[in-house]
Formats: sequence, structure tokens, C-alpha cells
Amino acid sequence: MRVGYARISTKDQSSSLQVDALRKAQCDEIYEEVASGAKTARPVLDDLLSRLRSGDTLVIWKLDRLGRNLKHLINLTNELMEREIGLISLNDPIDTTTPQGRLVFNIFAALAEFERDLIRERTQAGLKAARVRGRKGGRPGGLPRQAKATAMAAETLYKEGQLSVQAICDQLHISKPTLYTYLRHRGVKIGSRPSSHVASSPEV
Repeated sequence: MRVGYARISTKDQSSSLQVDALRKAQCDEIYEEVASGAKTARPVLDDLLSRLRSGDTLVIWKLDRLGRNLKHLINLTNELMEREIGLISLNDPIDTTTPQGRLVFNIFAALAEFERDLIRERTQAGLKAARVRGRKGGRPGGLPRQAKATAMAAETLYKEGQLSVQAICDQLHISKPTLYTYLRHRGVKIGSRPSSHVASSPEV
């Protein structure tokens, strides 16, 4: 049996394009579901999967209609293959009912795992380099509530470019190092002020 699965993210969208393609692919049954791509709960898909039996084939319009993310998609496809259920994506080179299709999927899964390993290695290397420089890993510490308000004011005054750095510090009663700390915390690029800023006071 060939079973089709169509998914749209919101009720405002239409699944007619997917359904028409699934009918053209000679699906015996077609299940339709409304669920966002990141949504974990997909009762229609869960019901469909529970009804599939060995020898059946699940047909989808595109891979992104099936999996919540890459990991979920790979795990789901492996589960289908273990149950001897085929998977065909009409707009992707995936057809696990054939040896060539299974090979393509295995290469696809291997590349995904390789990419995850690279990201993991880069993350570990970055943390190690940070520790060598004497910094702790992870996100920079936050600011106290009062300091956050001052940092927002500092960002506004700095970007406006009407006051010199020293004038901003005097206005906010903070030192230059503190000002630059606040600006970096706000993601402001130092030295990127408009050309109209006061030139008589250096910013270093």
C-alpha cells in the first residue's frame, strides 16, 4: 500500500498542491495535517505511522513536510527502513524502496553526522581557546537592571554622534572603560559613529 502524507504549517495555507502530487503518485490513502515545522505534536503523522505495515510505502511531497528537523528526519527514516517500510519524497532524490535510493539516504545521513561532528569540534576548540585566554565559556554575563538602562542610554547617545565620548561619560556618570563595556554588551561596533560626532574629543 502507498500512503501519502501532506502537511501545511497554518490553516491559511493550502495542501492542494501536495495532495494533487500524491494522488498523481497513485497513493491509496492520503493523510493531511496542519502543524508548524517545529511543532513536536503531530497526531495525524503518529496515527499514520502506527498503521503502516511491512511492505507499505510512505510518500511525501518534500522531506521538510515529514521531519521536524534533520535529526528527527534521519531517525524516522531509519525506523521506517527497520520496519521494511519504504519512503519516497517526490521532490527529493529519496526512494528507500530501491538500493540506489537507500544508498543516497545513507550518504545524506552520513554527511549530516559529519556536519554535526564538525560543529561539535569547532565548539570545543573555541571553548578551549577561551580557557587558554583565561575566559569562561558560554555567553557573557548579563548586566544588573540599573546598568542595563544606562547601557541602553549609552548606546543611544553614542549612535546619535552628537556628544563626544567624554561628554557621554560625564552625562551618564561612568568611566570610558565602563562605557565601552556597555556598548560591547549592546553589540555596538566601536568607532562606527556618524561623521557628525564631535571630533575635538578623541575616542581612545
